[in-house]
Amino acid sequence: MELTQMLGIKYPIFQGAMAQIALSPLVGAVSNAGGLGIIGSGSFSAERLREEIQRTKDITDKPFAVNLMLMMDNIPELIDVLIEEGIKIVTTGAGNPAPYMEKLKAHGIIVIPVVPSVKIAKKMEALGVDAIVAEGTEAGGHVGETTTMALLPQVTSAVSIPVVGAGGIGDGRGIAAAFALGAQGVQVGTRFLTTVECPTHDNFKQAVLDADDTSTTVTGRSIGGPVRSIKNKMIDEYIKLEKNNASRDELEKLSLGSLRKAVYEGNMDEGSVMAGQICGMCNKLTTVEDMITSMFDEAQVVMTKLGQYRIKEKIGN
Repeated sequence: MELTQMLGIKYPIFQGAMAQIALSPLVGAVSNAGGLGIIGSGSFSAERLREEIQRTKDITDKPFAVNLMLMMDNIPELIDVLIEEGIKIVTTGAGNPAPYMEKLKAHGIIVIPVVPSVKIAKKMEALGVDAIVAEGTEAGGHVGETTTMALLPQVTSAVSIPVVGAGGIGDGRGIAAAFALGAQGVQVGTRFLTTVECPTHDNFKQAVLDADDTSTTVTGRSIGGPVRSIKNKMIDEYIKLEKNNASRDELEKLSLGSLRKAVYEGNMDEGSVMAGQICGMCNKLTTVEDMITSMFDEAQVVMTKLGQYRIKEKIGN
């Protein structure tokens, strides 16, 4: 089944489940515009998740999903809330959904894990998930090692279920490229940071608007938790500590609460401004609807042009 038919959405675009950002104002706007809005439930209690689901229902009657960070201790409680609230689409990260698959599928819930490698993608297909998000290292936040351009065609060749491409996609050309590599859809995070409906501090949005292609870097590889963010004073200090072989405790002390500082307080020096390498293309504040429709309009133009392109003529054969 095609991805859009499976999910009941107009455009094959997922909004990334960005921690402390993927909340009802953004999620509802994305779903209303024809995409799949996704609530980021990381750090949520069961009651907090229920409140966010209900707030989203007040904004949209279209399908939306919830992302589960499987490293959390209260996943069984969160799943109970999803079932009670009638949520039918779940994306997963930071762990294996195997312990929860039977219960999720028994309630007709579509399960879509985010994966960084072919090996994990194949394991997820064998587990019985419905689709996969293959995310490259260009993405913001927690990342793997393989680039989207290398990862996506390998994953789409390795599995038979629908694949969604993620990481480094910020316009219609990126969507067309993902389709060319075998994806049925895309997941976008960073580009949504510069939308009117995104519930972040204006300073955070401006930092993304001001960024260029070299503005991000990855920290945390030394402790097995790589994260891509826009460079600032806190990130510079973090890198110095890593070079000096600082302990996990020292690094976590520096970064504790840093995402909240950036998202809600607008502290661009001590906050963690998570964003992907595509942020250099995010140079205009738009509404979610304008962003999604313009991206797919551009993608259609690109794919039409490619359909008229003759490679042999270009190389003289």
